[in-house]
Amino acid sequence: MKNYTSQRLKYLISDYLAASVAWILFYLHRKLNIEPQIFGYEIPVNLDLRFWLGVFGIPVAWLVLYYFTGFYKNIFRRSRLDDFLKTFLSILLGVVVIFFLLILDDVILDYTHYYNLFFTLFVLQFVLTLIPRLIITNNTVSRIHRRLIGFKTIFIGSNENAREVYKDLQQERRASGHTIMGFVNVHQKVHYQLQDHIEHLGGLKDLESIIHTNRVEEVIIALEPSEHQEIGNIINKLSLMDVRISAIPSMTDILSGRVKSTTIFDTPLLEVSHELMPIWQVNVKQISDLLLSLMAMILLLPLEIILMLGVKLSSPGPLFYTQERIGKYGKPFMIYKFRSMYKDAETNGPELSSKNDGRITRFGVFMRKHRLDEIPNFINVLKGDMSLVGPRPERRYFIEKITAEAPHYVHLHKVRPGITSWGQVKYGYAKNVEEMIKRLRYDILYIENMSLFVDLKIMFYTAVTILRGSGV
Repeated sequence: MKNYTSQRLKYLISDYLAASVAWILFYLHRKLNIEPQIFGYEIPVNLDLRFWLGVFGIPVAWLVLYYFTGFYKNIFRRSRLDDFLKTFLSILLGVVVIFFLLILDDVILDYTHYYNLFFTLFVLQFVLTLIPRLIITNNTVSRIHRRLIGFKTIFIGSNENAREVYKDLQQERRASGHTIMGFVNVHQKVHYQLQDHIEHLGGLKDLESIIHTNRVEEVIIALEPSEHQEIGNIINKLSLMDVRISAIPSMTDILSGRVKSTTIFDTPLLEVSHELMPIWQVNVKQISDLLLSLMAMILLLPLEIILMLGVKLSSPGPLFYTQERIGKYGKPFMIYKFRSMYKDAETNGPELSSKNDGRITRFGVFMRKHRLDEIPNFINVLKGDMSLVGPRPERRYFIEKITAEAPHYVHLHKVRPGITSWGQVKYGYAKNVEEMIKRLRYDILYIENMSLFVDLKIMFYTAVTILRGSGV
């Protein structure tokens, strides 16, 4: 049984205490060993405000650093070697920052004192942080080996290859952590070799409901050569879901996406990574989304009041327009916008807007030119439904039309949708499904090249579009 909150708290508490104790010992080292050499007499240890700020404040800074470097992610799927390397690199970075911010101005006799201070802080922080981490991780790994912790897993595949992988997993001397729920067949058959060992959960068409119903955490793809043509369809389906994907090694030449080799104890599998950006960039992007959205909502408050008055005076109806859109992993959410159309504009069903759309009010045309109707999207960002930059979210009705012609559209659901996107900067509002598909290539290109730098470029060109009033 896994308790993610409890496990994360263990690391957080141990890291905080380690950083606090390390700073206390480092402070005492400076007062008792270094400063007497500099001033020629014993220096009293005063537990002043600066001392207590360091004891309680410095550990918070360390936790923030560990968060951005991704240490608190995948807390049950880690190794002691990973802990060692991540701890070493993050603490080396942190000590360098602390050294230049807090220690470089210290009075010294010669530069050997700098080396002494740097080395002492690094060793204290590294040793006191690493030991509790290794204890926690070692206990977790041990519980996984003894099958006390497991990850709900299903097979996609039902015959010889799947059966062999299943037997390998079951015969492992140390369990790899897979709790096998059952298998999903690719092609319909009278009898599946794997059904003699585990439960048959259904076919490929039922994959989404099977994963959600069984709360599956990992999928192992083990297809036969005759089933390889289905790999594209399988990856498209799985891209909508928050699951870990592994596959047997013989499929390396046909799996799409970034693939890294791993060894799960005695059973080698390949992991298809969902990570489109380095973890530190992912965390910076999320924090930036929240901070910038909150700032925008506050700073634009006068403009928001003017826009609300404009919407209210332009035509009868509500101030805001809400509509269901599809977000990350295909999850629906309600998007918020200032109403730019007349009330009940879509009584005849879903319809895309056009340049001279009679459903749009005169004030709505002005808002759309400058993208002002999308200011309430910042609420969606604060709620975690959207990001500042990402593919624009669509309605399920139009997604079904797009995927009928471009099945790879589902890859957009790997990321949170955005207020602005590469595709929207290039094409603006799509007027029909054909333009949506044209815009799709730029959204796919964005996903394949995601970075903070690309986000900044897109936001810059979005600002140009807003100022020029060329948003329609």
